[in-house]
Amino acid sequence: MTRTDVLEALTHVMDPEIPTLSLVDMGVITGVTVAEDGSVRVTMTPTFVGCPAIDVMRSEAEAAVRAIGVEKVTVEVNFDEPWTTNRLTEHGRQMLLKHGLAPPEPFDTTVELHLDVLNNTACPYCGSRNTTMKSPFGPTLCRSLHYCNACQQAFEGFKPV
Repeated sequence: MTRTDVLEALTHVMDPEIPTLSLVDMGVITGVTVAEDGSVRVTMTPTFVGCPAIDVMRSEAEAAVRAIGVEKVTVEVNFDEPWTTNRLTEHGRQMLLKHGLAPPEPFDTTVELHLDVLNNTACPYCGSRNTTMKSPFGPTLCRSLHYCNACQQAFEGFKPV
């Protein structure tokens, strides 16, 4: 069993909230170690400490690794280094679009979530930046509500953190 094998298995564990996006593409899987005895340790950093899906993600990640023949699996949740939207893979960004969510722009330094950051959100349907933020608060802590003035679609944006 290799680290690559384990990561491949984990690409089939989907985010419970955004089922088009795997935990790997979401950047929630932050470490995989395969020991000489064949045991595997997976480290997860959920998007925020109070995430109600932590236990579901942990259980599904463990099941996915066991399904490829690993008997001893430990899935550890770790918040030592906070999750950031920069951990999204390029494939993950595409899957957010497929789900109808505008992916956040990558950033080089710490983002302060000013309204101007949210007001510059590209529409996931047509790509236009001629959009209006309707509310910085969406159905979850990580989303905001927007309207595209070009294609006249309402959409949610994934906030950069």
